[in-house]
Amino acid sequence: MMNAGDEIKRRIEQIRKGIPEYVEILGASKTRTLEEVRAAQAAGLFTFGHNYVQEARAMIPLADFDAKWHMIGHLQRNKARLAVELFDVVETLDSLRLAKELEKRCAEIGKKMPVLIEVNSGREENKTGLVLEDVETLVEWLSHQTYLHLVGLMTMGPLTGDPELSRPYYKETRRLFEEIQRQQLPNVEMRVLSMGMSNSYKVAIEEGTNLIRLGTLIFGRVFFRAAG
Repeated sequence: MMNAGDEIKRRIEQIRKGIPEYVEILGASKTRTLEEVRAAQAAGLFTFGHNYVQEARAMIPLADFDAKWHMIGHLQRNKARLAVELFDVVETLDSLRLAKELEKRCAEIGKKMPVLIEVNSGREENKTGLVLEDVETLVEWLSHQTYLHLVGLMTMGPLTGDPELSRPYYKETRRLFEEIQRQQLPNVEMRVLSMGMSNSYKVAIEEGTNLIRLGTLIFGRVFFRAAG
């Protein structure tokens, strides 16, 4: 019988066999233990994401292995200072107000921060992120900043059982990604398209993603752990 670390390794190897080499896997670490994340890193995963600053604060300083840490959950402005200290990348930039706060906090410690704009591609009222037509204003502002560096877009798509329902939203996000790319703006280097989770990553790859965010497929299901 496999131990937890061996099972995580087996899952990662299985996923890698079915995806192109250029697609990066991010281990979504919400509610996971440091031991689980360490096992994934030992199996060759080097990028991990957290949804909550407080959860990341409890894990990242204790991580005794090389990894890149992404913020992949909604980021409140009052957590911007901590987020800048903890994370290597913020994937969920969803407003000019948050962007200004992050720029300010990065300036205080002299840190360059790659960011992705979160796109609410499904125009869902219960989700964060900018609708497609509002993205351009933030892109233009970011092109003039010193510390924040726009490197791509992130979207979730609707959370449904059928991954095919996400396809049109992934298509729209890729179209916007390529449109911004063609503008060749200063301080804007569109190289990361973060789309697709455990139930929809195959569709996302077909629609052009190069970063997929997987939790359950890597670590298994969580039933009774608190979010922290």
